[in-house]
Amino acid sequence: MTNALQIHGDDHVATLLEPVSAGDSVTAGGVTVAANMDIPKGHKIALRDIAAGAEVVKFGFPIGRATADIRAGDHVHTHNLATGLSGTLDYRYQPAERPHDAPPAARSFLGYVREDGRVGTRNEIWILPSVGCVGRTAERIAAEAGRRHAGEVDGVHGFPHPYGCSQLGDDLGATRSMLAALAAHPNAGGVLLIGLGCESNQISRLLEELPEGQRGRIRTLVAQNSADELEEGLALVAELAAEAAKVKRQPVGLDRLVLGVKCGGSDGFSGLTANPLVGRMSDLVAAAGGSVVLTEIPEIFGAEQMLMDRAESAPVFEEVVGVVNDFKNYFLSHGEPVSENPSPGNLAGGITTLEEKSLGAVQKAGHATVADVRRYGERIRRPGLTLLEAPGNDAVSSTALAASGATVILFTTGRGTPLGFPVPTVKIASNSDLAQRKPGWIDFDAGQVLSEGFETAEAALLDRIVAIASGEETAAERNGEREIAFWKRGVTL
Repeated sequence: MTNALQIHGDDHVATLLEPVSAGDSVTAGGVTVAANMDIPKGHKIALRDIAAGAEVVKFGFPIGRATADIRAGDHVHTHNLATGLSGTLDYRYQPAERPHDAPPAARSFLGYVREDGRVGTRNEIWILPSVGCVGRTAERIAAEAGRRHAGEVDGVHGFPHPYGCSQLGDDLGATRSMLAALAAHPNAGGVLLIGLGCESNQISRLLEELPEGQRGRIRTLVAQNSADELEEGLALVAELAAEAAKVKRQPVGLDRLVLGVKCGGSDGFSGLTANPLVGRMSDLVAAAGGSVVLTEIPEIFGAEQMLMDRAESAPVFEEVVGVVNDFKNYFLSHGEPVSENPSPGNLAGGITTLEEKSLGAVQKAGHATVADVRRYGERIRRPGLTLLEAPGNDAVSSTALAASGATVILFTTGRGTPLGFPVPTVKIASNSDLAQRKPGWIDFDAGQVLSEGFETAEAALLDRIVAIASGEETAAERNGEREIAFWKRGVTL
């Protein structure tokens, strides 16, 4: 077995597939070098001499500049490589030649077809508090209702959060938009909106943001106006469950699937295995007429031109530029650099700079054309690949994916996390060691790409996605891991 992999023929470095000791031979890309020191797996080894100040190339693109002379065989990491990113940039639309679409996969899953034509992968009752004060009330109602209605619906879940009051302007508006988007989600066969009564985020205003055709599956409860909010809440959930239970799964094609793609706790293998494998799923779903949503805008910095060149039109290109530079200005306005990433876990796993992390992360979107751009709290409006504004934080960005309409989230990870979100969240390990150590967290081992190849892994992952979309539980669902988190950008009163 080879002990290193050069991803692109122009790369100056290779990623180690196993740890090496000083003096060990490493062969990659037709080049053999001797390791000059012990280097962990997942980390980079130089395949050639690189002068201080020169660009270092991986994935065929620069991932930063050498801060010292690097010899062939050296460990390339934070001690000799630094980001080249700074502020905002001027971009030019250079549409790339469109690749031939992947042939649509003739596959179907068993979904819940809603009245507006959208398809859910679950038929659940969601309890959404308008304000943090009744978050625990929502959980208590959900726990009891879940016991009472087991077997009638796929589950009853409460989603507490700390917001909805002491917020102003756009900040309050974003919280309201997120809750409205979640309340309109096709995975929710019924929704109970529960408020306290005196909060800024009034339920009457929240209802105005919901499409009229979807308000029939919404019930509301104001705790301050109720003699017993628990019993009243349970009665309302019983009404919702009775109606939701009438809807049954039926076969639908991949064109009715909405994939959210996300990475968290990435390592040096993420850009080699899990992310490009998810990219193949994105291409299959997009080619079938389905939808794919990519977010984590700060984690495309350094790779944004690749997405811009895939914009469907000049107006879409301008929207991509807008969301990227707006996010950079968000950092700069708070006195923070745009490159304050990777995380300590990323660094330990072998990722050195934000450019390197981003070049691996954007692979989750495959090669599909960027058809649309949506801002935080907005719902998708077109099939194909949509770029969604949200930060990199796992909980905030995954909640945004769900609110945008994603009915399954593919979540790649090299370090592991137990987190789950409102919709089925498929944890895909970038390396087999993680998959074997944490089987209670991981749904799919993308490390098999290195031993079995992409085609075998692609077929296996597609089977897994179809099964989960048809009702098979994810590890996070089995563990009761369900949460939401919002992006707070304003003052707190």
